[in-house]
Amino acid sequence: MATLSGAPGCRLGHNTRMSKQSQWVAGINAVASAIEHDAEHVREVLLEAGAKNPRLSDIEGNARRAGIDVRRVAQQALDGVAGGLRHQGAVARYAAAKTWDEHELPQLVEAAEGRALVLVLDGVQDPHNLGACLRSAAAAGATAVVIPKDKAVPVNATVRKTSAGAADSIPVIRATNLARCLRDLQQLGVWIYGLAGDAQASLYGIDLRGNVALVLGGEADGLRRLTREQCDQLVMIPMPGTATEQRVESLNVSVATGVALFEAVRQRQA
Repeated sequence: MATLSGAPGCRLGHNTRMSKQSQWVAGINAVASAIEHDAEHVREVLLEAGAKNPRLSDIEGNARRAGIDVRRVAQQALDGVAGGLRHQGAVARYAAAKTWDEHELPQLVEAAEGRALVLVLDGVQDPHNLGACLRSAAAAGATAVVIPKDKAVPVNATVRKTSAGAADSIPVIRATNLARCLRDLQQLGVWIYGLAGDAQASLYGIDLRGNVALVLGGEADGLRRLTREQCDQLVMIPMPGTATEQRVESLNVSVATGVALFEAVRQRQA
């Protein structure tokens, strides 16, 4: 999927001129997700003329039912809008994604009625990793995902594509001060568990059934010092394979996120 603030080479006429807040969303899954989860911000949908893909017909029908303008255009026009990225015959002009403010986090936690599951990502830099983390969080039914505003990748085009729609379906909150946000969660009765390779306690030995926040660090340095200090407890994912000759230092952050989230899911379903 692509989200571009402009598209050199596109010749669609004055109707496609965009404000600085507009962007193009490209790809069947991305366009379908935008229509399903945030239709009020989709300004128009462009589909490839003559294409027989039934999913494009579904997108057209859903868009028209939502009152969104739909046009069939030549493939070359879509190529220009998508900037060379794969669009699969579908692009949409998207005014803005729904944004969540950190002041909305207490309401989300309270609505979970004692079973909040918050994913906190401290400085994830790779958009593919963030997208995969969001996908796992949505699949696990997480309450929200918290990422810092600085020194972390934002929810950009690559993140949205990798998340397969999860970026539009789960609250993603960008915190100005992550340590303060964690303290606020603690005040709401959320227990903060930070995942660290040097921790002594096992993830599988703690109770994840109540209000819980799972905190994972970035790809290079893991949890930052202030983040570690704010956690109620540090835990690790046992990795028997690290004792072999081919030592595995750590799991990829997106893999670790999936392991941690679905351990919480397992406990809550038991």
